[in-house]
Amino acid sequence: MSKDQSKLMRGVADLVSDSANEKQSTTNQYGAIVFGLFMFAIPAALVLWATWSFVSIGTIALAVAVGALCAFAINYAFQWEKVVITRFGKTNRIVGPGLYFVIPIIESKAAVVDQRIRTTSFGAEETLSSDLVPVDVDAVLFWMVWDAGKACTEVHNYERAISLCAQTAMRDAIGQISLSEIAVRRSYLDEELQRIISGKVEDWGLSVVAVEIRDIVIPKELQDAMSKQAQAERERDARVLLAEVERDISEMYVEAAAAYGCPERAMQLRTMNLIHDSVKHHGGMVVVPSAYSEGFNDAASDITKELLR
Repeated sequence: MSKDQSKLMRGVADLVSDSANEKQSTTNQYGAIVFGLFMFAIPAALVLWATWSFVSIGTIALAVAVGALCAFAINYAFQWEKVVITRFGKTNRIVGPGLYFVIPIIESKAAVVDQRIRTTSFGAEETLSSDLVPVDVDAVLFWMVWDAGKACTEVHNYERAISLCAQTAMRDAIGQISLSEIAVRRSYLDEELQRIISGKVEDWGLSVVAVEIRDIVIPKELQDAMSKQAQAERERDARVLLAEVERDISEMYVEAAAAYGCPERAMQLRTMNLIHDSVKHHGGMVVVPSAYSEGFNDAASDITKELLR
């Protein structure tokens, strides 16, 4: 998958997530509007019913005023929400979930804070690692508001602030490690990002639950070079392993030749075994040169002599 395709897919996923969150927020707003209309209509209707015998413009205005005061004073918060109430501009209390009351004119609803875990996508493009390699890293931040009062008073827009904070933390963390460490130490990078971001946003009443890296993109040229390096390393390991196996086999043949009483014939036994394996696996005929045949005859005669002793 190319770099542009990866960015496009991440953008589509983020757009779908944002649309779902916006739809849910809109549903919550509709519920609050319906509740407000209900709280307005019931008191206004009661006032009109009580003054129906002498209804006038004054009684209608009174019904409207009573309904508006009730709609403003009586509200509710969802299970996951906290509401910051201010009195004469100062934070007075934090209420919710459930019904809560606000004194008209004296008090006001400063903010409604969602305390559920949220997700924020962030990334760092063309960020230099410690070995000066540009990389693109995409990650997801899981966070929540644990103190609604601080989130309302300590920072203007905490959602925007934590997103920018995560981006700068990503660049700082990547600049401290090399490209190879970025590729193989994702868990370390996740923990380091969580530690850095948590230290910055804790005073804002925010808590970082987790940070997960979704994708790491490096230049195409470096991908080819790293692939060749990995292939060379695997080939080297295979040759080293083959040499170690050959050493163990040679020791076994030395012991076998010693058992026959001819330690100096270990190489000839190994040669005979290699020829046998070649014929067994590949088939065909093996023509043994005279030097090899003489070696076989000598080895066979020596072994026979030792057995007859």
